[in-house]
Amino acid sequence: MPESSARIGIVVRTKDRPALLSRAIDDILAQQYESWHAVIVDDAGDPKAVDAVIDALDAADRARFSVVHREVSTGRSAAANAGLDRLDTEFAILHDDDDLWHPAFLADAVAWLDAHPGDIGVVAPTEIVYERPEGDGFVEVSRVPFWAGMTSITYADLLQVNRFVPIAYLYRRAVHDEVGPYREDVHAAEDWEFNLRVSRRHPIGYLGGEVRAYWMQRRGVDGALGNSMFVLADDHEYYDRMIRDEALRTYVQEHGDGLVLYLARLVQDEVGRQLDERRTLGQRLAGAVREVRRRRRDGR
Repeated sequence: MPESSARIGIVVRTKDRPALLSRAIDDILAQQYESWHAVIVDDAGDPKAVDAVIDALDAADRARFSVVHREVSTGRSAAANAGLDRLDTEFAILHDDDDLWHPAFLADAVAWLDAHPGDIGVVAPTEIVYERPEGDGFVEVSRVPFWAGMTSITYADLLQVNRFVPIAYLYRRAVHDEVGPYREDVHAAEDWEFNLRVSRRHPIGYLGGEVRAYWMQRRGVDGALGNSMFVLADDHEYYDRMIRDEALRTYVQEHGDGLVLYLARLVQDEVGRQLDERRTLGQRLAGAVREVRRRRRDGR
């Protein structure tokens, strides 16, 4: 479907993974909902490999995809923004080249957003699917629920940790006009940072029921086929701390450091108290004896 008439814009970030890109394209084409246009963002990979995947499609399917070849990679967020900049659709979603959907995902997500105009987006139940490369393809190893038992998306929960991944989240593209694009100085956890900006202003719906999104992961696989959750583990930790520290400093600049100083000590004391409660009587007595000996040694 031409982009001008499509309701959903799909951004697929990829780099030197033609087998995964081909699988992602097949996944998108298998959707029951058909009012979409996809932008493939080749993040400074081999352009010929990407073009070969697109050229292998029949003419009707090929017309539903646009390709952006980036000559220099400046990060995951920049790649996402490069695709979003090409969209003029009502809804948007990131479909990274290694993740997958249930065939009904887009249909169910659009139906939800049409029925809940106050929600800025909607999240689908998700499974983590572990796979390994085998031959020319991939073999599933196991799968587990991602946030089993989750029934809603709240800002309070997102403050702790990200509760959903891009493959599971269809949102109203116009929200970028309000909160801005993905931050291009954040090279991991960029989706969490964006989700925080959005959810502090707008509710996000949750479909519930059947799993409709699959977060594919490949443990122990490095290089082009590596999964960002593992390959970029240190970066995720770094940017998580950076985002929290920025927010804390902004708060302190506006409200002073009195409350956060108090809470920092309160949390430290509470954690110590709870750890002490878990110690056995013998461990407590041994600790008391060590303290007495230390005081005698120090002459107190």
